[in-house]
Amino acid sequence: MTTTTPARTELRDFYEDPAVPVASGTPRSLRQARMLAAALGPATDGARTVLDIGCGDGTAAATAAPLLVGHRLVGVDWSQDALRRAHARLPYAIRGELTDGGLPFASANADAVLFSEVIEHLVDPDGALDEIRRVLRPGGHLMLSTPNLAAWYNRALLLAGVQPVFSEVSLRAIHGRPGREVVGHLRLYTARALREFVSAAGFEIVELRGAPFHGVPRPLRPLDRLACAVPSAASILLLHARRT
Repeated sequence: MTTTTPARTELRDFYEDPAVPVASGTPRSLRQARMLAAALGPATDGARTVLDIGCGDGTAAATAAPLLVGHRLVGVDWSQDALRRAHARLPYAIRGELTDGGLPFASANADAVLFSEVIEHLVDPDGALDEIRRVLRPGGHLMLSTPNLAAWYNRALLLAGVQPVFSEVSLRAIHGRPGREVVGHLRLYTARALREFVSAAGFEIVELRGAPFHGVPRPLRPLDRLACAVPSAASILLLHARRT
């Protein structure tokens, strides 16, 4: 018999709330999709299976689809509300979890995994990467994106004694930092920490890039785009790794 802890139940209720955002900005999704398309190559060399784990409303996968023509793109999420929205954008959107029994796929069955803005929401990121590694074939691609704790503006905010952007101390309200939306971030990574964490989980790091954050105030967006040239200071980290 499986039991659900009060903390897990509260998180599930939080993510099933339709008011909670389940998609992030298009610039990040497009940059990540281009990285994936380059890694997979054209479908003329054979169709590949791509799992978008934590697909949310399907926005990231729908953005990637035109660059992945001929490949099989499957959205996976455990939120029924998110899946209802994803079905409008994706031909395949199924329910699955990284915990409590794992994903509904055989081992070494996927050629690539999109893992966009998910890891920062997880109680057990170690178990999540173990499960992703299980479903990827040897040499399969992991395309992971997550907010950067050491983003250029977070460094300045910390010096001023202000809670960094992306970090949250409550599921009910924002406290001590800029912003208005509570999105349920539990963990944050710097570029160095992300590289070390993914490597320790049995992946070879191929590339790390930066991406802009759609929530940056308009006057600061040129600076945010410039920061992408230095991934360790960018708003969003885009990591490409391969299963060893």
